[in-house]
Amino acid sequence: MKEKKYNISVEATLEVIGGKWKCVILCHLTHGRKRTSELKRLMPDITQKMLTQQLRELEVDGVVRRIVYQEVPPRVEYELSEYGESLRGILDALCSWGEQHIRKVYGSYDVLEENVLNEHLKS
Repeated sequence: MKEKKYNISVEATLEVIGGKWKCVILCHLTHGRKRTSELKRLMPDITQKMLTQQLRELEVDGVVRRIVYQEVPPRVEYELSEYGESLRGILDALCSWGEQHIRKVYGSYDVLEENVLNEHLKS
């Protein structure tokens, strides 16, 4: 197998959390365990297929932990792994920058959907 080479270290970060949905999923998981259906409800524009794919990739990278309960029907939850918790600072910084950007471009937070991640901005 050919050894992986990166031009700059941020490439390694983006390889794990890059793309449209992974950071959004991770931000929701910073608020605790979620079932797939909860994540889907929080992210109505993501397809079920894409959500499943992104969760699997995050799990393979060791950032998310999948918890399967031996019940009928089976229940599955996702949470940040200990390694995933190390991304909390990065995720907080991305959210903070996004809030500043929205304020600069739109003048208010009215463009944000109402959900748990945005409650502190709407008050």
